[in-house]
Amino acid sequence: MTTQELKNYVRSGRYAWPGGYPKYFVMNDGEAMSFGAVCENFRLVLDSVKHKRNDGWRAVACDINWEDENLYCCDSGEKIESAYGE
Repeated sequence: MTTQELKNYVRSGRYAWPGGYPKYFVMNDGEAMSFGAVCENFRLVLDSVKHKRNDGWRAVACDINWEDENLYCCDSGEKIESAYGE
């Protein structure tokens, strides 16, 4: 992911369009981070993406949680909403 891609994902909001599916971020260590946690820690995430750091703050993808009812944010511990699992 590039810094511009990260900015575009954040600007587009927490739900994918069309469809309104909930988005989350996959970090370089394989953990899931909620959209809200990335927004709250945006400077850390942006800096890690920019410098390609392998520190757990670098977002490598933005994805949709289709059906995983047990997906939790690695930063906040909050449950990440699923599109069809509940």
